[in-house]
Amino acid sequence: MPFWLARRRDGQDEDAIQRFDPRFWTVNFPRPMMASVVATAPDALRVDCEFYHEGELAGLIWASEDVLDHPLLRYTTDRDYSRTVLTFRWRSGGIVPLDQPNGPTLTIEGRDASGAARVWYVRLWNYAVGTPEDAIVTLRFSDLQSGYGLPGEPVYPSDIDRMFVSLVPASFVPDSTQTLPARSEGWGEMSDIACHGERAMLAIGDVMLPAHGEGIATAYDDSFNQTPARLLRTVEALGYRDRIVHYVGMSHYFRLEPSGGGHYVSLAGGVLSRVCEAWHRAFAAEAMARDFTVIWSLSYELFDAHCWNDWKQRAHDGSPALTGWVPPSTLLSPAHDGAMGYLRQVAAAFVAIALDAGMSVEFQIGEPWWWVQPEGRKPCLYDDAGRAVLGDTATPISDMRAAMDESQLALLDAAGALLAQSTAALAQAVRDATVDGGGGEAEILLLAFTPTILDPEMPELKRANLPIGWAYPAFDRLQLEDYDWLTGGATAARRAGYDLVQARLGYPLEVQDFLSGFVLLAQDADLYWRRIDAGLDEARRRGVPRRYVWALPQIARDGYTRLPNPDDTHEDAMTPFDDIAYPLALGRDASVSPEFSTAVALTASGHERRNALWSDARLRFDVGPGIRSEDELGTLIAFFRARHGPARGFRLRDPFDFSSNGMTGVPTAFDQIIGTGDGLASEFALVKTYDEQTRRITRPDAGLVLVSVDGAETNEWTLGTGGNILFETGPPAGAILRAGFLFDVPVRFAEDRIDVSGLSFAAGEAPSIPLIELREEIFA
Repeated sequence: MPFWLARRRDGQDEDAIQRFDPRFWTVNFPRPMMASVVATAPDALRVDCEFYHEGELAGLIWASEDVLDHPLLRYTTDRDYSRTVLTFRWRSGGIVPLDQPNGPTLTIEGRDASGAARVWYVRLWNYAVGTPEDAIVTLRFSDLQSGYGLPGEPVYPSDIDRMFVSLVPASFVPDSTQTLPARSEGWGEMSDIACHGERAMLAIGDVMLPAHGEGIATAYDDSFNQTPARLLRTVEALGYRDRIVHYVGMSHYFRLEPSGGGHYVSLAGGVLSRVCEAWHRAFAAEAMARDFTVIWSLSYELFDAHCWNDWKQRAHDGSPALTGWVPPSTLLSPAHDGAMGYLRQVAAAFVAIALDAGMSVEFQIGEPWWWVQPEGRKPCLYDDAGRAVLGDTATPISDMRAAMDESQLALLDAAGALLAQSTAALAQAVRDATVDGGGGEAEILLLAFTPTILDPEMPELKRANLPIGWAYPAFDRLQLEDYDWLTGGATAARRAGYDLVQARLGYPLEVQDFLSGFVLLAQDADLYWRRIDAGLDEARRRGVPRRYVWALPQIARDGYTRLPNPDDTHEDAMTPFDDIAYPLALGRDASVSPEFSTAVALTASGHERRNALWSDARLRFDVGPGIRSEDELGTLIAFFRARHGPARGFRLRDPFDFSSNGMTGVPTAFDQIIGTGDGLASEFALVKTYDEQTRRITRPDAGLVLVSVDGAETNEWTLGTGGNILFETGPPAGAILRAGFLFDVPVRFAEDRIDVSGLSFAAGEAPSIPLIELREEIFA
């Protein structure tokens, strides 16, 4: 499907917003405190905070440059606030009020008139009228002064990067790390927000892509600092519809209680953090207003610093299950009643949010598994609760890559059964909470990550992490993601994974979903998004009815723009290509014309500036001179009609260039280099090289393809669509892959009619029958 990595707007639709639009403020804060911001009206927002230490501070931020939205949707960067006026009503509670030291202060970061970086501190009380907790604030940026009292140092308003309003607990002590006696809650509201004067409006992208049939995935851990209205504006504008997979995260949804110098997840006073609950209630309401259904996703993963030690999965040596994130998260033990009971209450709390919004309940159990430590491949089955349920073993598993004896295999099977029991209990808790809340039946989905649970180096891990207890119909839908294999090009592993999951769990294709993504590092965007997009198309062709892109932050960062699938149009679509050969021999009279597209500009000095617009030549043929009889002319006309003229493509053997060996030689397995192995990638495209120019071969002769790996011919491959060679396993790193083949050119008739004069043909005059090469966009 066509897609685009948009780097900037270039003529796309724009609208205007008032500067300081409530939807585009963000929050930031240190751990372990929590804060969230929601737009409560077109001219209002609210910040909620939970403080755990005396010195914690939250910032309500306005940035001059929009780096969070998709490039087609961002507001225009404008750092000049000269003669701009911002007014709003400020109300607050539970924080230091406006008139006190350390009360809400506008910190402005930018540069002074000389270009030197500066920070100014504008005390809002100096520009307020009203009470310390309910006042009208007027900020004339050209007249602002920094300092506790007035007069102070003038603020330079013409080069501002960002500004933020500080919110601190009522018992605030600057720089203190002292734990508060109890969690402290506070809030602030800005309403009647108005910007006037000069530069009061900002241009903003107003693109609205048509629906393309894909869903999207979001995560609270990645978006807690933004307003729900901002996120869902982006989702809808980029053509995503129907369902949103929303991972509630592992680091921001919980309440905490102090213990032993740290803070740990808690059910004291409620289940969810109050600020998390406020954010998600706004998220659910906004989703309903835009006709989205939210699939609430909860995993067994928890931020390590806030997880009770006895809840953690552990290896046989006692080391905890820790992920590679910095700082790390950990995995909750399926055997621990307290940990699993906590997850069930968290799930019920999100069900209540969905039901209160009037939403049907769809709930995903996300990637539940027994962790395997990346270093040493130690399985984490041996926490105290796990030992109590599974029983310790005289032959512990210290490396999942090692050969297993019968007792170790039995342990893995028992661990799988325990994992299945825990997920079944979580699913039942969601169903019960839905029915008890008056919501009818919940739909339960399970998400599995195949590159880990089906790692070929750990063939027995599936016993623990893809248990038979998950077999259909344990869950309503099965969701699979394989982005490590997908972005790494491991096509063979992906397909083998689908087959194994199908054989083991048996979910019909109509109740399966596919999650495609994600791109961790921006430098991988060009290659990885191409493969992610192709993965969505592949899942569609396999018949997977629901597909999701993971995840929104990377989509916005890289400008990934999915376009509608042409197959979704309601026009009378014709088959674009008939995989049959042109029925006549061309003979030496046929003409072949390779062509390039080159822009040539003549400068004022007479020099040329040449720009090659195509990386490969496009061929044109005229097959008319090869027609030698009236019978052949009849065959041509019948073939032309069957193709509906130019509507359908077909194969043509170029009489001057159809082999990998030279132009017309007999192919060998060593003719053309098609790639280098990396140990993972298993699909490679057939190509032919002409000096420094490379040509993609999409229509090889299937019976005449030969392949070699590091000089040794091999048959451990299959020929895929588009001239792709699919190895059974990824060739080893550094291995040189070569291929030999015969091939055809994909072409179509160039015109909608054929002009043939019987008299001229009888007189020996050849008709003109032009053909043109098709560019087939089929990627490895």
